[in-house]
Amino acid sequence: MNWIILIIAGLFEVGFATCLGKARATSGTSSVYWMIGFFVCLSISMLLLYKATQTLPIGTAYAVWTGIGAVGTVIMGIIFFKEPADFWRLFFITTLIASIIGLKAVSSH
Repeated sequence: MNWIILIIAGLFEVGFATCLGKARATSGTSSVYWMIGFFVCLSISMLLLYKATQTLPIGTAYAVWTGIGAVGTVIMGIIFFKEPADFWRLFFITTLIASIIGLKAVSSH
C-alpha cells in the first residue's frame, strides 16, 4: 500500500513542478492561482512522502519519489511547455524509469 502512496506522492510532485512552471509563465491573478496549486500539490506530496517513509526505506522512497517527479515533469514539459524531445533526452528518461523499477524490485518492503 505504501508503494501506491509513494507513487501518488510522486505524481503530486509533478503537479507542483508543473504549477510552478505555469506560475512563472503567467502573471496577475492567473499566476496567483498557479502558485496556490503549487502549494497545495507540494503539501500533499510531502505528506504522502512522509506517510510512505514510515514503512519504506527513506533512501529508496526518496529516490523513487524524485524519479517519478523528474520523469513526469520532463514529460509535462514536452507536452505543455514545448520542451525538446530529442533522442538523448528520451534515452536518459528511459534509463531513469528503469532505475526506478530496479529500486522497487530490490526493495525488501
